[in-house]
Amino acid sequence: MLPVAILPPEILPAAARWLDLAGLAVFAASGALAAAKRGQTFVTLIFFGLITGVGGGTVRDLLIDAPVFWIHDARAASMCLFVATLIWTTPARWWRDEALGWFDAVGLAAYAVFGAAKALGYGVPPVPAALMGVISACVGGIIRDVLAGEPSILMRPELYVTAAALASATYVILVLLGLPVGWSAVIAASAGFTLRALAIRYHLALPAYAERADP
Repeated sequence: MLPVAILPPEILPAAARWLDLAGLAVFAASGALAAAKRGQTFVTLIFFGLITGVGGGTVRDLLIDAPVFWIHDARAASMCLFVATLIWTTPARWWRDEALGWFDAVGLAAYAVFGAAKALGYGVPPVPAALMGVISACVGGIIRDVLAGEPSILMRPELYVTAAALASATYVILVLLGLPVGWSAVIAASAGFTLRALAIRYHLALPAYAERADP
């Protein structure tokens, strides 16, 4: 049985929902920028922004049998539309890959924790709940890369999915150990962000299969 402290998403604090929207905005921006850098139309920017922003959360909600969040909350789709429009109407020099990478790191960690928390709130067991956090944080980026013809983040050695896994797994473990939900979320998101930040700063990556030493 899940700890009493785990709350269903409908009664999460209002601040959590706004933080969720902030993470959504970051991912929507990365999708819209992927289209903008390829000289695509405004409609394509909108599509890329929306599919990247809501992709992970949509798959998560379908898997845990929850109402798909952006269908029932107009703020989610509105945020994606706003971000795509903002990118369309501003000069390209304003958007730098380095800055977006850091914002993406924040969104990755926050989304991983939020996804795991929502899964737990719907009664998903701990291990699948942690995986739902990873799906929430990464699937949108995977869809973006596939549509843009870029190598998927799953096919790169960089610590991206690993950072999401660290954040979601840490949250689940801390909650199961009885730590308050708020502190668990802060610690878990900080751990995921720190790992991703170190990977960006020092180009950390997992070893590839071919690099393993023979026994």
